[in-house]
Amino acid sequence: MFKHILIPTDGSKLSEAAVRSGIQLAKEQGAQVTALYVMPDYSAMIYSADALMTYNAAEFEKSTQKDADKVLQFAVDIAKAEGVECKTARVMNISVNQAIVQEAQDSQCDLICMASHGRKGIAGILLGSETQRVLVNSKVPVLVHRPVL
Repeated sequence: MFKHILIPTDGSKLSEAAVRSGIQLAKEQGAQVTALYVMPDYSAMIYSADALMTYNAAEFEKSTQKDADKVLQFAVDIAKAEGVECKTARVMNISVNQAIVQEAQDSQCDLICMASHGRKGIAGILLGSETQRVLVNSKVPVLVHRPVL
């Protein structure tokens, strides 16, 4: 029986489906949910002088926070409609998978429920998979929500 489920979300349609499924599972288990939005830390990726001249940290931060608000509100609304307690978390990290694993530990979650695009072959190798990296690095069990094809 799960007591606390972490549901990372990026606001994509696939991620929204995982949010719905994770919240439904939480309802069935009597668990609480933490919805997580990982904000990319682009400042850590900027190297050239030209990029630094055009980069506006304040505007980027404002835009990222607005995106996080919208995505996390979706999870809160679904949880409220289902009668599930839902907290939200947002972190900025250059590594999405590390942020997910860390939040699961920090929030003492006993399950991570997340989406996967299910890329195979060369696309999976080249693009990588945050879900795969979470599976490899997490001590907390991970439930992967795959799209219905």
